[in-house]
Amino acid sequence: MTDLLTIVLLGIVEGLTEFLPVSSTGHMILAGALLNFHDAGAGTFEIVIQLGAILAVLVVYWRRFWDVAKGLLGFERGPLMFTRNLVLAFLPSAVVGMIVYKAVKALLESPTTVAIALIVGGVAILVIERWVREPRVLSVEAMSWKVALGIGLLQCLAMIPGVSRSGATIMGALSLGVERRTAAEFSFFLAIPTMLAASGYDLYKTHDAIGEGGWTSIAIGFAIAFLVALIVIRWFVSIVTKHGFAPFAWYRIAVGAVALVLLNR
Repeated sequence: MTDLLTIVLLGIVEGLTEFLPVSSTGHMILAGALLNFHDAGAGTFEIVIQLGAILAVLVVYWRRFWDVAKGLLGFERGPLMFTRNLVLAFLPSAVVGMIVYKAVKALLESPTTVAIALIVGGVAILVIERWVREPRVLSVEAMSWKVALGIGLLQCLAMIPGVSRSGATIMGALSLGVERRTAAEFSFFLAIPTMLAASGYDLYKTHDAIGEGGWTSIAIGFAIAFLVALIVIRWFVSIVTKHGFAPFAWYRIAVGAVALVLLNR
């Protein structure tokens, strides 16, 4: 089994970064390279422990999901629009993910790709922050089907490690007229079906390569990611509501630059 400290550190990295526009997968790849984490099934570990962070969304927003579930039973418009928009935003990544699965797995082995994507993504966030228009969409339920589908298409960019799933969806939402808090929360909600599908598909493809020690590592990383993400979710919404996304953009640029230097010594 991989060193326990390494597993704990990777779990913390995942919990801290899953919902920030800084690329959790990118950070996991860079951290894995620095910690010499190259066990069989390392790529699967990095994907599956994201489910711990996803569980944190269900816990934090349990009342919202409960209200949606009750509303669906009564065919209420708000819950129906919420569900429609979530499904529409999820579908593009589900289809594209199955097509490019092998290519994505290959990219997961390239820390240099991650470092470059972090820098490019940071610059993109700064540009969008300056360019973004006055928000027109103030809730998930108020999104048109075109906006929801557009966000889903932009989420596909996150299949490139280092781009950031949350960054792609949040910046995509902002550019389509969604206000900051709603954009951040929709990214949280969209993570649930997206990461469930990604993790489930990866486990289906690679479960034979995961030994007993691998499952233990995944369980520990899952638990750590869940606990850390519980704290990060609330903090993140508060920060972006007050200060926007520029701090995360500068962080991405700095981390990407440092990573490039370290990787090419």
